[in-house]
Amino acid sequence: MEREEERIGSGDKTVVYADATGRTTDDPARAVSGEIAEYDAHGRPLRRTRFFLDRSELPWLPVSESAFLLWVLAALLLVWAGIGITLQLM
Repeated sequence: MEREEERIGSGDKTVVYADATGRTTDDPARAVSGEIAEYDAHGRPLRRTRFFLDRSELPWLPVSESAFLLWVLAALLLVWAGIGITLQLM
């Protein structure tokens, strides 16, 4: 199988992107699921990194994830302000 390769850096490393079906691609945006294989100048594999990006909703969360994170941020700010006010009054 022929691999499409992209040279990076000083030319001593090659990165190969693969999509979810195992086909190689030179577009990192298409490789949203798959692996990145790095080879040295002699074609020996240095490192293989597998990654999987999955968009899924949390079934126990009644609101969207972004709304939940905003509420968590607001709660942490209130706790921080409460601690600050309490320490000022002491």
